[in-house]
Amino acid sequence: MSKYISTRGGIAPVDFETAVLKGFADDGGMFVPQSIPKISQDRLRAWSGHSFNQLAFEILSLYIGEETLPAADLKALIEKSTAPFTHPEVVPVSPLGKETNQFILELFHGPTLSFKDVAMGFLINTMDYFLARKKDRAALLIATTGDTGPAAAWASQGKETIDCWVLYPREFISQEQERQMSTLNAPNVRAVSVENCPNGGDDLDVVIARMFEDRDQVERLRLSSVNSINWCRVLFQSIHYFYAYYRVAETVGEKIAFSVPTGAFGNMFAGYLAREMGLPVERFICANNANATIHRVHDTQAFTRLPLIQTPANAIDIALPYNFWRFLYFTSGQNSELLSQWMDSYAQDGTVPFDPEMMDKITHGFITAAVSNQETLTTIKEIHHKADYLLDPHGAVAVAAALRLAPELPADTKIISLLTAHPAKFPEVTRKALNGDLPPAGTHPDLEAVKTQFHRVLLCHHNILEPALVQAMTQANPN
Repeated sequence: MSKYISTRGGIAPVDFETAVLKGFADDGGMFVPQSIPKISQDRLRAWSGHSFNQLAFEILSLYIGEETLPAADLKALIEKSTAPFTHPEVVPVSPLGKETNQFILELFHGPTLSFKDVAMGFLINTMDYFLARKKDRAALLIATTGDTGPAAAWASQGKETIDCWVLYPREFISQEQERQMSTLNAPNVRAVSVENCPNGGDDLDVVIARMFEDRDQVERLRLSSVNSINWCRVLFQSIHYFYAYYRVAETVGEKIAFSVPTGAFGNMFAGYLAREMGLPVERFICANNANATIHRVHDTQAFTRLPLIQTPANAIDIALPYNFWRFLYFTSGQNSELLSQWMDSYAQDGTVPFDPEMMDKITHGFITAAVSNQETLTTIKEIHHKADYLLDPHGAVAVAAALRLAPELPADTKIISLLTAHPAKFPEVTRKALNGDLPPAGTHPDLEAVKTQFHRVLLCHHNILEPALVQAMTQANPN
């Protein structure tokens, strides 16, 4: 039976259903499996011809016990979650123009044109399955700096077991991203625009974390989370690393590199998880934007928090990459006591220094880059000119880092850059990069359609966000 514990070590093991529905562990930590399953080379070779859905079933089955989610139901949930994707491969891989050994993994063919759809659909469908079985209901509380909110809102609409509250910092996301939330005509979905958030989504995360610390309130309001704090999302994201690997590697065992645009470290941790399971990864390129959160760890040997910088790649404008705690938990040898000390030190002093031995573990198999705003725009322009391909700003961060750091890898190493959003979600960035031009690839009919629809937005000042949410949630679900 697959069991889950907290990174802080303060709870008894729970099953997958409990970990999914709670989101946060009761001791303030994050759920992780008691151990990471290992996949043999024979099994890796046997999976090489699998479709995305077949791979998803094999990988998820390693973490979800049959007693919690029967195989037939798991397969049905996977099929239901990938059905809205418009590409038959779900997450296609292709060469990047004429670049030698550079590939792109398109993760944006879901209903909200973002990689968040890849895992969010499965997570919310699974929550709905568990809640319906329990005859229960949950209030999802979500902070977004770009694409998480639309994906959660879309997946939640119409679910009788779920109320979805999506918070976003006003003027920190694109109008296209906002409209994907505010134009949904779903009474169980509420988009909340929050003013006075100098640190963007991190200011919202503080409020959410505080609300989850009150266990009586969590139970009374039926709170849960589908941010990448939720283990189910991180687990599901590991699948696209396997899928992309099989589409690029000539033989199972060849080592491939991945360049990952990194904000909260959820997608990056999913890659680490895939490697720990046995996927042959030469190196991960952790591609930060100007906020440089992980790059700074490698550069200064300390995990520090600095003021947030707004960038064209807004979905990864994160000052605190909270899934980095999960990574530190495993790289420290699952030392929950040490991790708790680090988390407390970070909360109090804003910094955690690492000794040389720990830094060796942190940097093993990783290289990092911080991509400036100008380099992001320049990469969009150059790839559009050379490869006739339009990158979104987050994909541009990944590609820029891949091109810059390719010489640091063994010769002829293939690099797969993860493209996490459709460029049509960022027309102003595209125009800025292309001197005012917006090519056809920079638009999408779904985004054009919402431009003529009513907005339904709740407005709130950050200073009163918590009491306002508590009151509204109580009124929405008085029982």
